[in-house]
Amino acid sequence: MNIRELDPSASPLDYYGFELRRKREEAGLTLAQLGSIVFCTGSLIGQIETAAKVPQREFSERVDAALGTDGMFSRLVGLVLRSQLPNWFQPYAEMEAKAGFISSFQAQLVDGLLQTEAYARALLGAREESNLDGKVAARLDRQRILARDEPPVMWVVLSEAALHQEVGGRAVMREQLAHVLSMQKRRWLEIQVLPFSAGAHTGLMGSFNLLRFDSDPDIVYTEDFVQGHMTANPTAVKEGSVRYDHLQAAALSVDDSAALIARVMEERYGNQPEPDGRNMA
Repeated sequence: MNIRELDPSASPLDYYGFELRRKREEAGLTLAQLGSIVFCTGSLIGQIETAAKVPQREFSERVDAALGTDGMFSRLVGLVLRSQLPNWFQPYAEMEAKAGFISSFQAQLVDGLLQTEAYARALLGAREESNLDGKVAARLDRQRILARDEPPVMWVVLSEAALHQEVGGRAVMREQLAHVLSMQKRRWLEIQVLPFSAGAHTGLMGSFNLLRFDSDPDIVYTEDFVQGHMTANPTAVKEGSVRYDHLQAAALSVDDSAALIARVMEERYGNQPEPDGRNMA
């Protein structure tokens, strides 16, 4: 076999693949043998060893157990998944993971920390499908901060447009809105909807996030179609905070927001035939 030789210093993904092959060979296991132990195909093991596939957290945990690597791959996979994010977004993701309080206004789409896999896949695949699995895995991995023992306090204001902007089809949207409703049950997460009836508002310039920390300066984050922009400039943070306060005041209450989300989910994405004639599940 022609085995692709990896440069472990090239990227976290290459380092992971290099170490996986090294540890597997040390254990005297073939690709197929390791695959059978961790409940996947030998082909998938080979693709990860050659950096052709991005490993997942569950896979990494099983590999650590199978090879007795004391959590090494479970630690490495975080670096691998972070590296799948756009270079310009990685600094924000690092700060997001450290924040004690996250305020998010989304003008058109559901916030990335609340997205389902199907919604994220449809959204990220809209422009290109290269390395789509890795991009989706990286986005979903960011959501782990909400499942921590001490998660950040998160407040999300969604424009009503985000409920109607159909991403991935009606079945995907129904699942996505149901997921948003389920997330409202979390103690440290609140979601409001800014209704169309609010008219002109302070978020018309676009989506933005505010991050607050226990010991670091607050940050405001915005994006354009090229990249993101993060700043701790006090004037910018003050302006963002005031704009967010106005958005919260104009939005529906948390309970009324949930009722609107449920209504849109049923009326717009309920049990109707898809365009090809199939009934939605």
